[in-house]
Amino acid sequence: MTTTVDFILTNALVLTMDEELKQFPSGAVAVLGDSIVAVGTADEIAQEYTANETFDCGGKILMPGLVNAHTHVPMTLLRGLADDLRLDVWLMGYMMPVEREFVSPEFVRLGTSLACAEFIRSGVTTFCDMYYFEEEVAKATTEAGLRAVCAQTVLKFPTPDADSWEDSLALARGFIERWKDHSLIVPSVAPHAPYTCTDEILRATADLAVEFDVPLHTHLAETALERENMRNEQGMPVIPYVKKQGLFEAKVIAAHCVHIDLGEMRTMLRAGVGVAHNPSSNLKLASGFAPVPQMLEVGLNVGIGTDGPASNNDLDMFEEVRLASFVAKAVSNDPTAVPAPLALSMATRIGAKALHIGHLTGSLESGKRADLILVDVTPVHNSPRFQRDPHNAYAQIVYASKSTDVSDVMVNGKWLMRSHELLTLNEAELLAQARETAAQIDAFLINREQSVLRKLIALGGSMEQESFELQVKVKLEDQSIVLSNIKNPEITITAYKHYRQFDNYFSFEDPSQGRLRFREDELIDAKGNVVGVRSRLTLLGPREDKFDHDVLLSRSRFLAPATHTLRFYREYFKPVGEEVIQKDRLRWHIKYKDTEFFVNLDTMEKPELGKFLEIKSRTWSRKDAEHKAELALELIAILGAIGGETMSQDYIEVISER
Repeated sequence: MTTTVDFILTNALVLTMDEELKQFPSGAVAVLGDSIVAVGTADEIAQEYTANETFDCGGKILMPGLVNAHTHVPMTLLRGLADDLRLDVWLMGYMMPVEREFVSPEFVRLGTSLACAEFIRSGVTTFCDMYYFEEEVAKATTEAGLRAVCAQTVLKFPTPDADSWEDSLALARGFIERWKDHSLIVPSVAPHAPYTCTDEILRATADLAVEFDVPLHTHLAETALERENMRNEQGMPVIPYVKKQGLFEAKVIAAHCVHIDLGEMRTMLRAGVGVAHNPSSNLKLASGFAPVPQMLEVGLNVGIGTDGPASNNDLDMFEEVRLASFVAKAVSNDPTAVPAPLALSMATRIGAKALHIGHLTGSLESGKRADLILVDVTPVHNSPRFQRDPHNAYAQIVYASKSTDVSDVMVNGKWLMRSHELLTLNEAELLAQARETAAQIDAFLINREQSVLRKLIALGGSMEQESFELQVKVKLEDQSIVLSNIKNPEITITAYKHYRQFDNYFSFEDPSQGRLRFREDELIDAKGNVVGVRSRLTLLGPREDKFDHDVLLSRSRFLAPATHTLRFYREYFKPVGEEVIQKDRLRWHIKYKDTEFFVNLDTMEKPELGKFLEIKSRTWSRKDAEHKAELALELIAILGAIGGETMSQDYIEVISER
């Protein structure tokens, strides 16, 4: 007596991708409900099971659906937005500013649906996502019928869906509570990366993941810069640092892991960390070559991911699996490294284990979910077919097959694509909506790229300063008289600092854009030691006006924290010219006749311009500026600098006029 099932898929070369890599050259799979009931030869399955629907696979390869171990699916709507940039410029200069402007629940749902269409067409049945409004990702994914680990992002600065990291954590908690037992979605939390999170965030997200026994998804050791910064700031590499914060108490999914050593790998193995290797993204962003053969040899579960479609720029796992094998061979100088069966296992069974869902999917075995695909290996690019070596089928998939060879896709026992026809998504409608979104983003960036100010504001943290900056300089032969007269009883000193200042001034093709100054201040103590460093960006508007006696310089000023490297700002702002100034500065904040001023004694070291007294003040009012201009002249006299050459220019203007 036979058992009735919903489907029998027969007349296929079945690649189970189980631990033993069992194959059935003339095989079949029986499916009941959402799960696989049996896998075997076609004759064995026919003898034991009767199906409501028998599907003739026509000799195609029947295998588990591919597992994309790391991605950011809503970023399909940002595909091709900014390419050929370093990771920090790409992320901080373009992705995040555009996301702040455009990312919404509707944006996320559209981007996810578009990604799901691409996934289904390319044989991906499970993916691991990290983004904002992650509940919308989950909703769109279930509507498409795919399986996913969906992780709500937590960062130390405001995001499109939260004003603070506490808000993001609350979103993650609510999302996990509502989706904990869903048949397709495994909810998760995602502290973005150590460099975008605080110690407190890492600990809090780990505690949340442990509380609900869900995975924790993060980026670790992606770039050499991240590794070196961690060593400099924390005195240890990335992996020991996050372990110290308790991150590995959770079931971690660690994306990239490009720059880790053998000791770190063993630490991760003991903690059960799953790794998501992203070869295309690492190559495109020049992040380096992940030590995949060593990780596998140690015993880590290493899956394969595409990363987001804005840094890849596609979601094609066939291409990714091929690259994973090829890169490993090239870097190790060993053509036997990561052979085809292993590469395909990383994209299926091992990848599922890396996501901590290996009990659900990743191989064709009785009891696992019916997540499977059919791949046609008869097209011209995959012909002829040799059968002498049982591993030939894996080689055909990894080295010659294309994502377009996938003809049919089933997830959780339901067909999502039959004979290349999508059954759960309206592809034409999604493409039309995506074109509209792209036009809006294009308009935003075109407008932004025309203005240095708008590019500065896009980085975040910018603030407008007083419109009028009063400034007068007097060249000195000797600073001692000023040092003596600063103690004049008419002058009240409220603060004193000693700085060494390093300025880089960017100029632009359009002079009306002004100049952008990148300044690093070293605070010097009484013993001459550096006791603090700060960095700032200042956008100086063009000269507008001045009062008599070279006293007033009127200009607009915007300040922003300089949280990135000088190299970052060069690549982001693309100046046409750059000047460097270095000086030693003694600065007093004073009050004279109830009016605040800064008094600076500057020794110009690069270029060697000599010594200067500089008096500054700022205001929003032109009338107040006129009053302060008169007081500034009085201060020059009190400080004993009468008779010296006066000027109102910034030092950069003095240099430019030389």
